[in-house]
Amino acid sequence: MAAADPLLCPTCGEVFGDDERFCPRCEVPLVQAVDPALPISARQEKARKIKHEYAQGELVKVARAHHQAEAELIQGLLLEEGIPSMTKRSMGFDVPDFMAAGPRDVLVPRSGAQAAHDVLNGGATRDARLSSDAGEPREV
Repeated sequence: MAAADPLLCPTCGEVFGDDERFCPRCEVPLVQAVDPALPISARQEKARKIKHEYAQGELVKVARAHHQAEAELIQGLLLEEGIPSMTKRSMGFDVPDFMAAGPRDVLVPRSGAQAAHDVLNGGATRDARLSSDAGEPREV
């Protein structure tokens, strides 16, 4: 992809310059106009899932994971609902940043915080119901 590729709205097809990021009419993120025969990268596919209405405001903490793998799982759940997120190593844990050990905070933009809580709490409720149906309750 060249830097001179125009940006366009994937919904209405209108072309924009480099100074725009969202289509003002459709309110969806703009994408670079590329040859459809080229493969889509994982990064481009991830960006297509994010919903504009959940990407506004400062970052707020919505979850705390015990380690990096759990944080990435939470991020995947949020992304499936269109909620962008990032992880940050929790303060007060004595492990270098580059290690996967240690707790992580999961942050989302303020406009997506309620939806993120709904996604994360809905999954916990469903897991508790399934475990109680099996006859052996478990802590979630």
